[in-house]
Amino acid sequence: MSDDLGKRLRELRVFESDLPAFDPDSAPDEPAELFLDWLGHAIDAGVRAPHAMTLSTIDAYARPDSRVLILKGLEHGRWLFASSRNSRKGQQLANTPWAALNFHWPELGRQVRVRGRVADPRPEDAARDFLERPEASRAESLPGRQSQPLGDPAELEAAAEEAAKRVAEEPDLVPDHWALYHLIADEAEFWQGDANRRHTRLRYRLGAGGWTRQRLWP
Repeated sequence: MSDDLGKRLRELRVFESDLPAFDPDSAPDEPAELFLDWLGHAIDAGVRAPHAMTLSTIDAYARPDSRVLILKGLEHGRWLFASSRNSRKGQQLANTPWAALNFHWPELGRQVRVRGRVADPRPEDAARDFLERPEASRAESLPGRQSQPLGDPAELEAAAEEAAKRVAEEPDLVPDHWALYHLIADEAEFWQGDANRRHTRLRYRLGAGGWTRQRLWP
C-alpha cells in the first residue's frame, strides 16, 4: 500500500509548463507592494480563493499549529485576519504573539511566506469587520465557543438558533471576544516555481535601516 501510494504521488503533475516570470532585480523595496501585485495577478488569473492563507501559531508547549483563514486586508505593511480571542489560535496568540502566514497559488506556481509579530490594536476595527460579515457568519461567531469540546450536536443547533435570533434583533451587536489581528511582518519570502525546478526565491528582512532583499537557492 505504501509503495503504491508513493508511486501515485510521484506521478502527480506539480507545475504547469507556462508559469509567470519573476525578476527579483525589479522587485519593489518593500514586500507589501510585491504581495499586492502578486495577489492581483492571482485574482485576475482566476485562482480559487486567492485570499486563503495558512496561519501558523505556537501553543504553550512550543508545538506548532496551523489552519487556513481568509486575509481581511493589508494596511501599512500589516496583514489582517479575524478570529475570536476565545479560539485556539486566539489563545495561542495571547500567549505567544508571533505567527507565520503562507499563501499558495498553485495555478501560478507561486507561494508567499510572511512572518512577524501579531497585534490586536483597535477594537473599533474588529467591530467594523464583524458587522461587515454576512448575517449567518455573525450568528455562527457570536457564541464565542470555537474550538471548545462539543458533547451533543443538539447544543450547537440550539446555540445557532439563539444566535441567529439575537443577530436579527440586534443588527449592531458585536461580541467582545472578536478581534481583527495585525501581523506586522519582519520577514517575507516570495517563491516562483519553475517547471525545470529552477525556482526563484526572494527573501525580504526588516532591520534597523529598513527592508533588505536577498536571493535564495531553490
